[in-house]
Amino acid sequence: MYKIGLVLLILHLASRGGKSSLPRLQLFNWAMKSDPRQKQLLLAVGEKVLQVPAWGFDPALAIAVRLAIAEGLIVENSTGYEISTAGQFFATEILKDTDLFGRERSFLSAIGKGLTEGMVEATASGWEVK
Repeated sequence: MYKIGLVLLILHLASRGGKSSLPRLQLFNWAMKSDPRQKQLLLAVGEKVLQVPAWGFDPALAIAVRLAIAEGLIVENSTGYEISTAGQFFATEILKDTDLFGRERSFLSAIGKGLTEGMVEATASGWEVK
């Protein structure tokens, strides 16, 4: 449930049009695991350049995305995922309870819509399988 709630908050608070690619969702999930990582993303938003060479991909997040789709909270589209009306309602309910996701909501609100797909794509395009 935590990861599903996190995905919904990312889409609701920090994604343009409530949409995000899987690499971008994974980047946010990776950043949530430590304050220095969060600071890196906040700096990237300010500078409009993502200086993170790589980030981890968490299988639990991918499973949460699949469960959220099955529950009708998000939908898959050609570029990734989009929050549904039911997902927006769920995210709004989460935000009503100040005891839930306090650190996450603070970080996502600070990031806002500033971490773009273009920034993520520019970084990921430099990855190479050897």
